Amino acid sequence: MSDYTFPAGWQEILEKKQITRPTPVQEKVIPLLAEKKSILFQSETGTGKTLAYLIPLIDEIDRSDNSIQLIIAAPTHELASQIKAEVQSVTDIKAALFIGGAPLKRQQELLKEKPLIAIGTPARLTELIMLKKLKTTNVKALVLDEADRILAQELREYTLKLTEHLGAGVQLVACSATIKPFIEKLLREAVPELEKLETVLLPPEDILQRKISHWALFAEKRDKIDTVRKFLVAENPAKALIFTSRPDQVMNIYDKLTYKKIECLALHAKAGKQERKAAIDRFRSGKCKVLITSDLASRGLDFPGITHIIQTDIPSDDDFFIHRAGRTARAGAEGINVIIGDERELRILAKIEKKLKIKVYPKELYGGKIVTPEAGSEDSGNY
Repeated sequence: MSDYTFPAGWQEILEKKQITRPTPVQEKVIPLLAEKKSILFQSETGTGKTLAYLIPLIDEIDRSDNSIQLIIAAPTHELASQIKAEVQSVTDIKAALFIGGAPLKRQQELLKEKPLIAIGTPARLTELIMLKKLKTTNVKALVLDEADRILAQELREYTLKLTEHLGAGVQLVACSATIKPFIEKLLREAVPELEKLETVLLPPEDILQRKISHWALFAEKRDKIDTVRKFLVAENPAKALIFTSRPDQVMNIYDKLTYKKIECLALHAKAGKQERKAAIDRFRSGKCKVLITSDLASRGLDFPGITHIIQTDIPSDDDFFIHRAGRTARAGAEGINVIIGDERELRILAKIEKKLKIKVYPKELYGGKIVTPEAGSEDSGNY
């Protein structure tokens, strides 16, 4: 075990969060950021990436300077809100949230309260900078959380505009659980004055292999929602997150489960800000133990105590499969990842199984229970 300890002054703060020793990503990243290096780092989901950058960057903030010194950009409202909550859990330095869907005027008023940390989505942060309401003169560091998502085609324009407004010498930090080669190229082109962007790839902790049990359930498309219902009744999970690739399916699943007296919540992009927040808060607190969502919530959000992931389809990108599954088995816990697929999807799953070096076990619902198919039955073998 490493002898590395958290920087001075952080032990007591983190002990209150029941964090007693650094994770491998924190051991590697905190010293590099303390040396003011710009880095792009990849580490598996649930390994403590947020604190890895918050601790050293918060240490660099000058409390006597009433201007924004740290900007953290995230791809979704929910992740930005979660990061703000994490900031507030470790420091009393004023932080403010700037996201689309909230009144622009109210956010301009927030800036008059002199926050030192700005957290938000790229489009809203850039808009406030262009309006000359958010001053970047004294910004010391910019963080791009979930870098592969925030630099994907739909958000790239806003994210790159954000980097254009930062002065020379600003420390750039980008991180994600999955980073594709084009990310580093984009960042180097966007911020050419970076003398060096150090890439840090943490060795896998094999969470997908060691901590998560992967199950496959066969169901034709028309039967999938009823299969979800039967699974929830049979397994009675302590906390389950249900994924669909299609945002328009979220409410369809919600309506049908609710009709069958399954208490659940829905999280989707068309819901209002307050509605989404209410769903997240109820699920996070455990007041409701089933949440249905599109891949909106699979990236970066940390819901404590999720025991089961239910994937009602195979996502088009393997990275989404990893991010979905990674919502369980966090902070040393174990979890179950269930894939409900038809014949075509289970063939795709077999390829994912091989690529990710995981073992997927076929299961079936029988007599109100989850069972392993008997050898020689139609559902045994490679699903």
